[in-house]
Amino acid sequence: MLILLTNDDGIYAEGLNALEMEIKHFAEVLVVAPDREQSASSHSFTLNRPLRLHQRGPYCYSCDGTPTDCVMLATHGILKDRLPDLLISGINHGANMGEDVTYSGTVAAAIEGSILGIKSLAVSNTDDENIGSYKPAAEFIAKFIQQMHKFNLPIDTFLNINFPKLSGTKFAEYRYTRLGKRVYNDIVIEKTDPRGRNYYWIAGDSVWKDVAGSDFEAVSHGAVSISPLKVNFSDFDSLDAMKNVNLRL
Repeated sequence: MLILLTNDDGIYAEGLNALEMEIKHFAEVLVVAPDREQSASSHSFTLNRPLRLHQRGPYCYSCDGTPTDCVMLATHGILKDRLPDLLISGINHGANMGEDVTYSGTVAAAIEGSILGIKSLAVSNTDDENIGSYKPAAEFIAKFIQQMHKFNLPIDTFLNINFPKLSGTKFAEYRYTRLGKRVYNDIVIEKTDPRGRNYYWIAGDSVWKDVAGSDFEAVSHGAVSISPLKVNFSDFDSLDAMKNVNLRL
């Protein structure tokens, strides 16, 4: 099995390194990750300048682009005629739940893998400040991917996995979930610099809505959240309803 690893936190991120150390015991591993943090880069890729790869080991490269760039260079450049059997993006430092998946570079790399027909996972850790939580999370993923065949997932479905705060020595409980929802308060913060000019930070606190069966509910109850997602944004229910509407134009 050949597994492609990437992330949006950068080549030196603790989560990426923990995952590589765990899965290389039973699989070939190719690491292609950004050379710097690319959080919230979403599904962007680079068109306005050349990209560069820096080989850091026999099967390890950094790229001066986005997570999507990394997947493109790995599949169309480094590997060329051989697609990986699995793509894992993560382990991200911080959660990617609810609407966050639309901003996340971590999730975007899994989306790119899914578009290319590669089974893909996006993996994130809400206990990101606890360095000791990454190894148990990586151990969970190592066991999980060796049993993924049981799901028999469609090729256009990828999985978004979020780990809760670590309680004990390992992650044991898990739930299959859907995306939750949260609302950001004061998302744009306005300040004034010493010369009297306004500047802005995009930040703010968030409040999760309590939705039964959601990723947030699972994580808040100490369970690993496993959400099957698709790239297709089509709203088929609305499409069927719209077909019954005749417009006068």
